[in-house]
Amino acid sequence: MRIIHTADWHLGQTFYSFERTGEHCVFLEWMAKILNERKTDLLLIAGDVFDSPNPSAESQRMFYSFLTRVTTENPSLKVIITAGNHDSAARLEAPNPLLQSFNTHVSGVVHYKGEQIDYERFIIPVDEKTCCLAVPYLRHNDLPAADSYSEGVAKFYAELYEIARRDYPTVLAMGHLQASGAEVSVGDSSEHAIIGGMDGIDSSFANDGIAYFALGHLHKAQRVSGKEHVRYSGSPLPMSFAERNNKQSITEILIENGKTSIEKIPFDTPVKLLSLPDTPKPLDEVLKLLEALPEGEICNTSPFLEIKVLVTVVDPTMRNRIEEVLHGKSVRLARIEAVSEKKEGEKRVITYEDFKKASPNELIEEMYRRVWDNEMPDTLKDIMDDIIKEATK
Repeated sequence: MRIIHTADWHLGQTFYSFERTGEHCVFLEWMAKILNERKTDLLLIAGDVFDSPNPSAESQRMFYSFLTRVTTENPSLKVIITAGNHDSAARLEAPNPLLQSFNTHVSGVVHYKGEQIDYERFIIPVDEKTCCLAVPYLRHNDLPAADSYSEGVAKFYAELYEIARRDYPTVLAMGHLQASGAEVSVGDSSEHAIIGGMDGIDSSFANDGIAYFALGHLHKAQRVSGKEHVRYSGSPLPMSFAERNNKQSITEILIENGKTSIEKIPFDTPVKLLSLPDTPKPLDEVLKLLEALPEGEICNTSPFLEIKVLVTVVDPTMRNRIEEVLHGKSVRLARIEAVSEKKEGEKRVITYEDFKKASPNELIEEMYRRVWDNEMPDTLKDIMDDIIKEATK
């Protein structure tokens, strides 16, 4: 059996003021060719298909056109899709009766039999000997009773696995979560840890009896806690400048004669991300760097540019001066980050960018430092964490 694992497409994402339909079209065209060339049996899409729970008509058209094409060109291909935290679970799952005629199954909502979780709905047959545990992003109220979110997730998968293994010797699994030990891009608000202790899930959720565990949520392709069979495929496009050095790819899994082999298939993104300079510098130095950028017309494949400027005084002409130097350069200015030097004893200013990246815990701890001029005690941190968990149930 040949499997392709991908996740975190974020169709419909706007990169600052720039829409990315063209980039996603390139990826989907490439993906369709890979599925044909590799004669893929199973495609796993592990969440965050869309960037918004209310995706545009164009984003939905692109997605469903892709599914129609690949299942028509590959009649034996089976597709399993799970909802991520960016998706509307109910919206994504709603077309299931129609999609199943295209050999496609979507899992978004946790259903119940009376008061009990209907685990059987997550067990999707692949063939007579193989099934897939199609588990979407799980919220607190989706989980069986447990002392913590992490324990609840582990219990959910453990109970589901025990049911599945009764009928299937080979079990695959999917999930959309942040596993402890996985690497998050520094300063990346697009994949920031989910609030209320729902980040850092212990890797014990991934039973060693599972042949392959396809994860989504983190945008960097990687193994989890050294486990070869537990992997994030990563996102096909960088979602922020913090991800500009990530290597985009999808993952191919070959299960043959009881053995599993795994290969990353690299995808060359059509638009590159530039961040200049590496560390913030005064405006005059930055302008000299920008002057060295290549000349050319701006087009749909021109790089997105982030500029970091070290400022000591407010300069209302800064953006105009930057735009003048960039005139005739083949780059698209996405973001200017103005960074001020912090003087000794000066309180840190929380910018809008900081606010977007911060979790509730971090904001509370920052306010405590401001009011009491000291670090928040661990006991109070634990209390606040419990309150946030309760609020997110």
